Amino acid sequence: MTLLKQLFNFYINSSIHVALAVYALTWITLLELDLEYNETVLYFVFYATITGYNFVKYFGIAKFHHGQLANWLKLIQILSFFCFLLMCYYGCHLETRTLIWILGFAVLTFLYAIPLMPKKRNSLRNIGGLKVYIIALVWTGVSVFIPILNESYTISTDVVLLGIQRFAYVLVLMLPFEIRDLKFDTKELATIPQTVGVKGTKILGVLLITFFLVLEFFKDETSVSKITILLVVSVITIGFVVFSKIEQGKYYSSFWVEGLPILWLLLVLMFS
Repeated sequence: MTLLKQLFNFYINSSIHVALAVYALTWITLLELDLEYNETVLYFVFYATITGYNFVKYFGIAKFHHGQLANWLKLIQILSFFCFLLMCYYGCHLETRTLIWILGFAVLTFLYAIPLMPKKRNSLRNIGGLKVYIIALVWTGVSVFIPILNESYTISTDVVLLGIQRFAYVLVLMLPFEIRDLKFDTKELATIPQTVGVKGTKILGVLLITFFLVLEFFKDETSVSKITILLVVSVITIGFVVFSKIEQGKYYSSFWVEGLPILWLLLVLMFS
């Protein structure tokens, strides 16, 4: 049992779970636009997510405590290295225009983690009120526009609406994390719960999910099955937001909330 728990913790801490979530959202985009399963794009997104997230989470620790790293962190470093190599491999098979956009997101991720002036700690995630919007922007760019660009798909009104929907949905996914971290975040971060309170954050989540759903009705191409799946996903998601609290279970956000895109994909595959 201890071994299974250690493996599960490694699965969460090594960003494999969040990578599956971004992979799922990217595949949902392909299904939404009736595009073929693209192994190159999807695998690139998966390995790039592990590489990027582990860089953001563990750069400081690895930089200053390299000789004293715990065994689990060393394993994460090894995993990240191989994921980086696989990311590069699949990246070499992407279209040039796609790589240009990926470079932009890579720079944004780098600036999110690394301050340009270390003494001032002015990385993007330390700028008040900006963190969740950067994460939502990167997730949206990677899961919506990277596969579209690589397929030379026309940026139609439906694509723009899809991008707005995805941005809103990722923001909602971030809210339980924001509530959980309220006791750790400094006031300078100006997070959503710090600004509007826990209750206000939950109300915002309901409004964003409603906005997310309403946008579907403005698309030229939708269906009863798509709307039904979005409704189910929205109800489950907002349930997690409403019941989230500062003192929440260890895996409430990091596994259950972060796994909602995987559930969404499974519903799409089963009922579409």
